[in-house]
This record gives sequence, C-alpha cells and structure tokens, in this order.
Amino acid sequence: MQPHDFTWIFALGIVGSICDAFGIGANDVANSFASSISSGSLSLMQACIVASFTEFLGALLLGASTSETIKGGILDVKEFAPQPELLMLAMLCALIGSATWVIFASKYGLPVSTSHSIVAGIMGTGIAAFGGDAITWGYDGVAKIITSWFISPVAAGIATAIIYLPTRYFILESPNSFKRGVLAIPIYFFCTALIGSFFIIYKAVPSDKKGSLSDGAIVGISFGVAAAVTAFGWFFFVPWVKRRVTGKENLRWYHLLIVHFVKHRPMPPAPEPEPSTPHELESGSNLEIEEKVAVSTKQCEVSDIVAQQENVENDNEPWHTKVLRKIKYYALYGLKQDVRNLDNEKMAAIHNAAKRFDDNTEYLFSFLQVITACLASFAHGSNDVANAAGPISAIYDTWKTAAVDVDGKSDVPKWVLAMAGGGIVLGLLTLGHRVMRRVGNGITYLTPSRGFSAELGASLTVLTASQIGLPVSTTHCLVGAVTAVGLCNGNLRALNWKTLGLCMGSWLITLPVAGLIAGLMFAFASNAPNKLF
Repeated sequence: MQPHDFTWIFALGIVGSICDAFGIGANDVANSFASSISSGSLSLMQACIVASFTEFLGALLLGASTSETIKGGILDVKEFAPQPELLMLAMLCALIGSATWVIFASKYGLPVSTSHSIVAGIMGTGIAAFGGDAITWGYDGVAKIITSWFISPVAAGIATAIIYLPTRYFILESPNSFKRGVLAIPIYFFCTALIGSFFIIYKAVPSDKKGSLSDGAIVGISFGVAAAVTAFGWFFFVPWVKRRVTGKENLRWYHLLIVHFVKHRPMPPAPEPEPSTPHELESGSNLEIEEKVAVSTKQCEVSDIVAQQENVENDNEPWHTKVLRKIKYYALYGLKQDVRNLDNEKMAAIHNAAKRFDDNTEYLFSFLQVITACLASFAHGSNDVANAAGPISAIYDTWKTAAVDVDGKSDVPKWVLAMAGGGIVLGLLTLGHRVMRRVGNGITYLTPSRGFSAELGASLTVLTASQIGLPVSTTHCLVGAVTAVGLCNGNLRALNWKTLGLCMGSWLITLPVAGLIAGLMFAFASNAPNKLF
C-alpha cells in the first residue's frame, strides 16, 4: 500500500463517522436529557439548544487529541500491520455496523450503549479477519462489557436511591417542605458542583490535557468550584426563588444575578371569567361539551380552508422554495414532538401510582437538574465523541502514512472532532425525541426532584466506577437510575416493566447485531474478487 491509496475507503469512512455521530446524538445525548425534559425542568427546544452547545463545545474543546484505534483493547492492532489497508476497511465496516444498529435502535426509542456498539463492530471485523482467537474474551475484553450490563444499572440505582430517599422523607414529605427545601438547597448546590467538577476533570478531560495537575490540585479545584456555586445558590438563587414562589413576583431567569436590585414585580392579573347565565348554570357540563364541539368543528373548517389555500399557493411557488420549506419541516420536526408522555392513556395508571409532592418544592430542584444535565452533556461530548472520531482517525492516519500505528493510538484532527460534534447535534435535533419519550416518563413518572436524583446518581456512579476500574455504561446507568426513583415509590405498578424489558433486550443484542453487520460486510469486501490490470 502507498500513501493516499484506497481514497474511497477514506471517503466512505467520513460518511460512516458522521452517521455514527448522528446515532450517538439521537441515542446517548437524548438519553442524557430525557429526565430533564420529562420532569418539565426544560422544554424540548431548550434542551436541544443547550445540548447543541455543550455537546459540540465539549467535543471540540476537550475532545481527546489521541484516541484508541481499537476501542477497549479488544483486538490487537498489530494484527493489521502486514496489510494496513485491511485496518482501513475494518474501521469502515465497524462504523457502518455501529451506526446501523444505533440509528435503528434510536428510531424505535431503545436506549443502547454507543460505546458497546462500536466495540461490537470491531469484534465482528476482527473475527471475520483473524478468527475468534484474535478477540480478548476474558475480563479485560468481552466479559467486562457483559458485566457492565448488570453492574451499571444496579450501581446507579443504589446511588440514586441514596440521594432521593433522604430528599423525599426529610424535605418533600414535610408539612413545610418548601421552607426546608430552601434551607437545604445550598447543600445540594455544593454536592452537585463538587460531583460535576470531578466528573468533568476525571471523565471528560483527556489525560494529555490535564497537564501536570496532581490529585490534590484536582480536589482543590473541585472544592473551589463547589464553594463558588454554593455561594451563588445562597446569595442569588435562594432570594430569587423566594420572591418568585412565595412572593408571587413576575421574575425571569435573567433576574438571577441582579435579583437584589430588581424592584417588586407583581404578577399580571389573571383574566376575569365571563359571567354565566342561569341557562348555563342549569346545563352545566353538557353546555360546555357542546361549546367545545362547536369550537372544534369551526377550527377544523378554518384549518381545512387554510390548508387548501396553502396547497394552491404551494403549487405556484418556485421549486427552490418548496425544497427549502421541506428542509425546514424535516429539520424542525424533532423539536415539535411531545416527549413528556403525560397524555398517554396507557401510561396513566403507571403515573398515578407515583406519589405527588408540592409543586413549589419540586420547582427548587429544576435549576439543579438543568446544571447536572449540562455537566453530563459537556462531559459526554468530550468523552464519547471518540466512538465516532477514533475509527475515522485511524482510517485517515493509515491513508496518509500507509502504515499501521502499532501503539494503537491515532491522532484526532480538530476537523474530525468538529465533524463528529456536528453529527451528534444533528442526531439529537432530528431523532432524539424518540429515545427521550421512551426513557423519561415512559419508564416512570418523573418530577424535578426525581430527575435530579437520577442524573446526579448516574454521574456519581460513572465517576466512581471509572476510578476503581468497574465497567459501566452511561446509558445503562441512566436507565437504572430512573428505574430506582420509580421503585422508591414503594409500588411496583409505578414502573413500566414492558419498556424496561425492551431496554434490557436491546442491551443484550447490541454485541451480536452490530458485530454481525460489521463482520459480514468485512468478510464480503475483503474476499471480493479483485480486478486484474
């Protein structure tokens, strides 16, 4: 092989990398923000805007400058040294296998691990190329992935229960829950900021960008950040939320930093109801139903007329305007979906089995939940972007040098990180709503306190497990955390066991499905007849 040979593999690898990043955004990122949207702390539009910035900036600014060519060390890269072009082909097939499975799972709202998907793709190509003996089947390889299917949700569930149960019994169920919540909220700010700082430094920032930071320096930085955030919570958030909730003032989020200088802002008066006639009082609900039916019928007639007018106009509009309108429709389609799943009649019994608490007290945890979601998203963008960037970087390096880097590390150019970050954002905007709908209120009824506990518990689990060497998956941790808050209701009927079964089933078949797709493609391509010149 000579440098710049097999350019077609490099070109297809770029497409495969974008597709894999698209699947990561549609599945992993959507899973991360599902609880924030389901609890009402963020709207779908707000979550997508926030995630677009945090994921892209995390990938571009803190994305690793080097990435494992064979993620997880499951296959020795030296096997490809005699024929570098086979490494290019293997990485291409791994990307296609991973992207195919993840996008398929996202379409049906199934949360799967994108890390396990790309590892499965590499396993499939490795078996097709060198046989089963080339794969590390022990605890350092495949066995560790299988172990994570059980460790991740259980560990995250325990951590979430430890956070949520004291919150429930000492704050939410108290007669003066809001007063207790206001006193405790700075403590929650401190814990959230401390865990979030550790999470970003240890999990998100690659070792080559940590420099000479010692463990003591990292601890000091984390505690310093936590102290600053706690001060913000006590001096700004607490006065703001008191005036907004207790004082019923019309304060906006942008008044947080200037709350001490904002004058009294009373809420606008509610519109007065129209006076009822004696006939209306006698008819009661029947008259209301008749009025609603009449209004609905009238609206339908107006909508039909407008639709007909639009169709006439659309027939006469230029072709490029039609194309732009369709692009706009499909680009914003994912942002117009209902992902909270509160009006689903099939979920009504499950949601009703969950205990409800004071809305004002729950509101205290909304801001915290947004913080945890942003921190997790930023860390995810910097860490998991390697799932899409690693293989294409290996293809690019091999295409450029015509040699295999036997160290198993490939340089990741900035354009690759930017490309993967853009693909992640695109996947979230267009297909992310399906996983959000399934994972959030599709499993159990979520409120801000439950969602905050689940996100913080999952982040704490991933951080702790990463440091002690336990295999965990962020996706599995989040599902386990949401399941735990459902179990904390003390009623098994508060959980959608069918959805949990589908999630677990999708985890189990990730390795064989993604691996089979990648392996078959590699076997077909590598053994295809060659044209003789």
